[in-house]
Amino acid sequence: MNEILAIVEQFKTEINEIENEKLSDFNSVELGIKISRKCMQELRIKVRQHEFTSNENEIHFFKHIKPSVYSKIKFFSKLYQFLLARPQGSIKKQRSFIDTEIEKLQRDYKKNLDFVKYYREKSTYLDRYYFLRGKDEVQLITDTSHFLTDAEFSTSHDNLVAKIMAYDLLINHYQKLLQELRFTESQGQQSPYGVLSHYAKRGFKWTGTKTDLIELIYGLQASGAIEDGTAAINAMVNACEELFELELGNPYRTFLEIKERKKDQTKFLDEMKIALQQKMDRDD
Repeated sequence: MNEILAIVEQFKTEINEIENEKLSDFNSVELGIKISRKCMQELRIKVRQHEFTSNENEIHFFKHIKPSVYSKIKFFSKLYQFLLARPQGSIKKQRSFIDTEIEKLQRDYKKNLDFVKYYREKSTYLDRYYFLRGKDEVQLITDTSHFLTDAEFSTSHDNLVAKIMAYDLLINHYQKLLQELRFTESQGQQSPYGVLSHYAKRGFKWTGTKTDLIELIYGLQASGAIEDGTAAINAMVNACEELFELELGNPYRTFLEIKERKKDQTKFLDEMKIALQQKMDRDD
């Protein structure tokens, strides 16, 4: 058990650093998934190598320890999908999208209210059925996906505990996003970089492709040229949309398409460098 606790403590240290970053950043979310999956695999190996010394230890592992890690995989995976689908543009449009995501979570949450009540009240009288391997009671199982899981590393309800934990994390995150949007709206801004509205009125027009602009935005972030690289992609996208009076769609999906190019991944940045060098040569 000590080896398991050491793995989890290391995981908490690493994952806390990710959660303290801006979770609107696609790279942070991807790293969160990677770290969480690595920890789950380490726990799986330890559980297979060593027997629990008591039923109490096994129950504690599957009721508290495993779900605390598994919930992070669910949280970051859901956040990954959220970033891919989140619309750009008006604050009203973004708030509506987040409200819809919260409603989806609540509908799924209500499917297991009896167990949620059991877990929230810290009940223990059914733990021997819920959190011991091989002690399943079919009439108590509401999540039929359990029958497809690894019997050596799963009980009938550890997945549901992870879902509850992930739900709490997601609801908290979405509420923070709504608060930020309401604050921005109260300031009369359409983006965290609302000061750009003065320049946008000058009528700058982006004449490259939208993909080119997304490539430039990611290049600026990666180089650390804006806020030492800490500026969130969606904030930079909002600023550029306001400056150039256009809609860039989903920047994360576009970036994935850029990454999948078989050649010339930084096509626009390379062309810009060549164009600048040619201008310098002409000026000489």
